[in-house]
Amino acid sequence: MGKIDISEFHDITKFISENKNILWNLSPKELIDHTLKLKMGNLTDNGALAIDTGKFTGRSPKDRFIVKDNTTLKSVDWGIINQPIDEKNYQSLKSGLLNYLKNKIIYGRNAHACADPKFQLNIRLISEYPWSNLFGYNMFLRPEEGEFKKTSNEWTILCAPGFKSKEPKKYGINEENFSIINFTERVILIGGTGYTGEIKKGIFSVLNFILPKKNQVLSMHCSANSGVNGDTALFFGLSGTGKTTLSADPSRKLIGDDEHGWSKNTIFNFEGGCYAKCINLSKESEPDIFAAIKQGALLENIILKKNNEVDFEDSSKTENTRVSYPIYHIKNIAQPSLGKSPKNIFFLTADAFGVLPPISKLTTNQAMYHFISGYTSKIAGTEEGIIEPQATFSACFGAPFMPLHPTVYAKMLGKKMDEENVKVWLINTGWSGGEYGEGERISLKYTRAIINDVINNLTDFNFTEHPIFKLNMPNKCKNVPTEILNPINTWKDKNKYMLQSKKLAALFHSNFTKVKSSVNQKSDINLTQLKNITLGGPKI
Repeated sequence: MGKIDISEFHDITKFISENKNILWNLSPKELIDHTLKLKMGNLTDNGALAIDTGKFTGRSPKDRFIVKDNTTLKSVDWGIINQPIDEKNYQSLKSGLLNYLKNKIIYGRNAHACADPKFQLNIRLISEYPWSNLFGYNMFLRPEEGEFKKTSNEWTILCAPGFKSKEPKKYGINEENFSIINFTERVILIGGTGYTGEIKKGIFSVLNFILPKKNQVLSMHCSANSGVNGDTALFFGLSGTGKTTLSADPSRKLIGDDEHGWSKNTIFNFEGGCYAKCINLSKESEPDIFAAIKQGALLENIILKKNNEVDFEDSSKTENTRVSYPIYHIKNIAQPSLGKSPKNIFFLTADAFGVLPPISKLTTNQAMYHFISGYTSKIAGTEEGIIEPQATFSACFGAPFMPLHPTVYAKMLGKKMDEENVKVWLINTGWSGGEYGEGERISLKYTRAIINDVINNLTDFNFTEHPIFKLNMPNKCKNVPTEILNPINTWKDKNKYMLQSKKLAALFHSNFTKVKSSVNQKSDINLTQLKNITLGGPKI
């Protein structure tokens, strides 16, 4: 990066106000035209813009940092996820990035986060590339003309994929790329990576720090929809568990597909768009998402066939092919993106061990336990070296974006469950009748029927307790074969099922032991509560 004069362009506000090279609030068509003119993308046969994000086709969690200062010192749950960077190094990188951008034609956008006006966050996105700015148009809330007004609650994102640190270790980072959040300055720096998800998840991390602390709003990595009577359902889950798929229900209005806040009596979308994986996407499997890929949508790292037709099955660049589009590309949406407090919450897990039931009802302590755990599994073949199912735990189903200790969010969830009589269900969208490679994946048709049964109160449930996980498993469910509801019934070798259950239970315990060991002044749960939550886990 060379020697840096940290006094020049140190003030971002001054840089923005005096910079005549910023093209502000261009329309999607204008941004697409700029991208094509710069030879940075291609139009697909359905009018969407296809681009490559470069070296990075996903987030780089090892290169994400938070400035450690008086604002964050005692609040952030520091560790391998929330890595600290000191103020001096941040200022040096910021100055270098601003110097890099100062003589370039760049793109500015005014936007919002949070559909509930009470919690609105103003955003200024300054991007080196026009398609990064199109992503901001798609994913953030779009203010009406004259609606955007400067407030103290304003954040700036500086996104420069072409700016790479030549001496990363000198500036307290690991590689040439970085994503840094400064909560005091209200700035997000993104350098050296074109992956647009860094923009979206940067603001999500900001809201996950601000809203619980100041407003007692539970910030959540989940999708949400509502029925004709205004009943809201939330869907939590890591990648591949069906969060986006199951929330896209033609009989219910989509509130949002990924990030939400839960205030006293309202669920509100943080975003103004959707960012969906599109590997193996088809009109038959995902009709709403498929139809949303049209003019204005931004496709990332996909392969084009002849005549610029998208090959959704080709993963030669990455398994993480993506599309962003404004939420109005979906027909059946809530307008504005708000709903009442949820009646039902679904924790989705793709259990490749074949152990967990397709549906179980959770007590408050069990819900907090599984929320803190955030379990799903990786399967053989998805990553090099994986030859059997591997358990993956991500606290609150979104650990990379949670600056506070996971128990802060878990306590808020438990309190809201009890105060508002919310039901929480664990849904296994993974395997049954054996682990991955032996059993079969639970039919999406059955999972949809289960969700529909719960939401519409089609069955008066009675339950059987799972012998290891102590989960309350319904004995019947409308339009679902009774024999699959208790997973041991689907295994030929019952002893093997019990051994597999105990194996997974031990992995849960090992993960939760790490959580318990980190409970300190940053936690929001006392030792008695922690003991009760621990009882919500499986038996050894």
